[in-house]
Amino acid sequence: MADFNYVAISANGKEVKGTIVAENPDSARAQLKNQGLVVTSVKEQGLLDKEITFGPKKRITPRELAVFCRQFVSMSKAGVTIIECLSLLREQTENPRLAQAIKDVQTSVEKGETLAYGLESQPDVFPSLMCTTIAAGEASGSLEVSLERMADQFEKSAKTQALVKKAMIYPIVVACVALGVVVLMLIKVIPAYTDMFDDLGTELPKITQMVVAASDFLIDYWFIIIPIVIAIVVGVKTWAKTDAGKLAWSTFQLKVPAIKNLVVKSACSSLARTLSTLLAAGVGLTDAVGIVSDTMTNVLIQDALRFSRDEVMKGVPLSEPIEDSGLFPPMLYHMMRIGEEAGNSEEMLTKLADYYDEEVEMATQSLMALMEPAIILVLAGVVGVLIGAIMAPMLAMYQAMDNL
Repeated sequence: MADFNYVAISANGKEVKGTIVAENPDSARAQLKNQGLVVTSVKEQGLLDKEITFGPKKRITPRELAVFCRQFVSMSKAGVTIIECLSLLREQTENPRLAQAIKDVQTSVEKGETLAYGLESQPDVFPSLMCTTIAAGEASGSLEVSLERMADQFEKSAKTQALVKKAMIYPIVVACVALGVVVLMLIKVIPAYTDMFDDLGTELPKITQMVVAASDFLIDYWFIIIPIVIAIVVGVKTWAKTDAGKLAWSTFQLKVPAIKNLVVKSACSSLARTLSTLLAAGVGLTDAVGIVSDTMTNVLIQDALRFSRDEVMKGVPLSEPIEDSGLFPPMLYHMMRIGEEAGNSEEMLTKLADYYDEEVEMATQSLMALMEPAIILVLAGVVGVLIGAIMAPMLAMYQAMDNL
């Protein structure tokens, strides 16, 4: 089997370019003819034609997946076939990893597989939520509706992620600036005063001794400190990926009130919107809850949802195990119970998602408002200690001179 680049004319008279996998050019032409295309050119890919990427793979963002779904729906409504849609989307995307994944999906569809099957073959690019929703849409004949719902889902997810990132950028930048200021003062400013301290001929204050010792240690052993810091960072990141690390981080998130507020409300928003999307696509409640649990990043919330899925399998309403978990706010399970009793769970979940989207935005703003003064105080305290260490011996010297 080989990859062939082709140029063809579709049934509506548009030129279509793409790639197809076949044993030889004749087989490629036959496949394209069966798809209703008039082939004008078929050429086997050479080494220089193949897409080669260097360095780490570029991550696929929710916004890119939202654009993929929106454009797919627009072209599908215009009468473009699935294969043509995939070909056009592959050419339009700027992310080489996504383009390669779309190409592989297109190859799978050209072989007669369903779109959902092709997406499932790329689990690192297309999430299981998307695959399951599209599979349900294909089975019910409502593929366009499923894609539109997924576009809404990804757009909301992208907005939520952007809000959380915005809340984290400020403290990270300030922390980096604070660290830079401290290091600069220790390796440049403090040594400039060391000779003056020695000339005083008196015992330095404890705070000055500690700062001078830290400065000397940093200057003399920087080649040891840097590898140790790197090893600690790598070690912490590696540990954070283990089950124990995930559990510890998840527990910490739910122990700190300000962080817990944002984490829980983000989880509620994701749970309600994802569950609504899956149920509207025709996915069963048990499977939907299982998929939702896999989308959660906090392992305690994830375990609570997996337990809820098991309870639903026993015939228990979803709102009951959600309430019993003690992790979710009353608003969530009370509204879910009302939806279950009224038989309009999908509509109620959509309203809950919209409500918690606003709550996430407010929680993010509150967290930023809390962190800004706290970080400024910490930075002022650190710099104040360094300045105090410099000024303390000078003030002691002036006092001694006044006493003479």
